[in-house]
Amino acid sequence: MGMSVPSQAPAIARQFRLAAVPVGLPKESDFTLGQAPLVAPQPGEVVLRTAFLSVDPYMRGRITGIRTYADPVKVGDVMVGGAVGQVIESRDPALQLGDFVSGYWGWQDYVVTSARAVQKLDPKIAPVSTALGVLGMPGMTAYFGFLEICQPKPGETVVVSGAAGAVGSLVGQIAKIQGCRVVGIAGSDEKIRHIVDDLGFDGGFNYKTSDYAAQLKELCPKGIDCYFDNVGGALTDAVFLWMNPFGRVSVCGQISQYNLPKPEPGPRLLPYVLTRQLKVEGFIVTRFQYRYPQAIGQISRWIQEGKLSYREHIVQGFENTPHAFIDMLEGKNTGKMLVQV
Repeated sequence: MGMSVPSQAPAIARQFRLAAVPVGLPKESDFTLGQAPLVAPQPGEVVLRTAFLSVDPYMRGRITGIRTYADPVKVGDVMVGGAVGQVIESRDPALQLGDFVSGYWGWQDYVVTSARAVQKLDPKIAPVSTALGVLGMPGMTAYFGFLEICQPKPGETVVVSGAAGAVGSLVGQIAKIQGCRVVGIAGSDEKIRHIVDDLGFDGGFNYKTSDYAAQLKELCPKGIDCYFDNVGGALTDAVFLWMNPFGRVSVCGQISQYNLPKPEPGPRLLPYVLTRQLKVEGFIVTRFQYRYPQAIGQISRWIQEGKLSYREHIVQGFENTPHAFIDMLEGKNTGKMLVQV
């Protein structure tokens, strides 16, 4: 790697804490940058210097002050999130100085944690940043959320919303590997060019400038068999009208709704679920946790075989983490949004 390992940890760590529960789209002032003393590691603990932090759509749901599938981050708490770091002091035989690990210590530039709470990474297999993207939570979300819930068959038509993001871009490529026809929906012409030209999607449209119904009719003449939903809202309402009998819908995210002060009214979709005998299933990726090694192995092979590519959108500087988070919520990234500390 050529990265030098400092011989000792600093006395303090920088942390971003939640300063206020956001109303609508979060603002940078909803987070506060503070410092905390770094305590000496006890036996079984390590000191980590953060290399990369992840910003992901699910984090918006964790700062609403309401419990969803996990307890909310309270005002004053360190912001949650996945991270990759390097061991700079170790009091556990399992981890050596200079080792890279991934874990869930949130928005901090240094941390003392139990060695059991992190996973050792092998930089020879893949860049360590991929532990937060294609070989991490987004990759697992795409792999299991699509293959397990949609159960695609060759020749079927698959539609992916949020198609240029960390998860959607992988879902589309996995669908192509499975022999499907893939249509992606994203928020800029540049993103549509990326998914079609670089990632091999069969088509796509920019939802910000398009008539949904007309585009779906044109791009999916045989209807839609599988829909991987990252977005929700009016876009998803339009897709449901084009679902084929016995179609499958994997509900992964609803990013169009996360920053709305109050819920958006929509049409009633259950009559379509009934008459077309659709399977609609939501999921939280951790339910597949015990099978992650299988997915990591398969995705790694696809990357080595040139069947699957990934893009990282890297923002430099720990102090820019809230800014990167807000940009991600606004769709300013193509691929996985990361902060390099």
